[in-house]
Amino acid sequence: MTNDYVGKGLSGGRIVVYPDPSCPARPEENIVIGNTVMYGAIDGEAYFRGVAGERFCVRNSGASAVVEGTGDHGCEYMTGGTVVVLGATGRNFAAVMSGGVAYVLDQAGTFAQRCNLAMVIVECVLPESEQGAAEKALAAAGKGRLRHLGRADEPLLRQLIERHLRFTGSTRALGILDHWDEARAKFVKVLPKEYTRALTEHYAARHKAAERARVRQKAAA
Repeated sequence: MTNDYVGKGLSGGRIVVYPDPSCPARPEENIVIGNTVMYGAIDGEAYFRGVAGERFCVRNSGASAVVEGTGDHGCEYMTGGTVVVLGATGRNFAAVMSGGVAYVLDQAGTFAQRCNLAMVIVECVLPESEQGAAEKALAAAGKGRLRHLGRADEPLLRQLIERHLRFTGSTRALGILDHWDEARAKFVKVLPKEYTRALTEHYAARHKAAERARVRQKAAA
């Protein structure tokens, strides 16, 4: 077990924390890292086999992190990065979260009751093909938006869980991957409204730039 502030200000590299293999406790049911872990991280990656205390990834602005549960106030004031929670969260998740994305395994279907919805929306994690079709429909309606990190949700989420298994030996991760279609359907995506607006505006700007380029090419032909 580690104490508070592990990974504070992380600016690169990788952190891996897992219990002693001889410990009889189930990691996914016990706290292995303290409070305010990954505070203000800006880059790098972290994998924690077990549950975090309170205020996990507060003010994270660019790092990726996988954990098997969190206490209260997870992803508070988060402005960037990617967080995966393979278990339950405490209350007030995503309070004042303005950027980045969190994927949460909502096995009981009650996550929305513990999420602070003032600044975020909660979406289903769709299969990659379905996400692509949905994005095309939004684009056709003039509401297209860029993808987080330029990737579809399903492969991004799966890759992070695979890496969690590789580095920590997590049985929780193994069980999820062994029953991927069923597990993927229980994940939700926490997306800040402000970040959604930015992704939409960047998509529109890129689309307009591409249109102008095509017009110039046609005129020069």
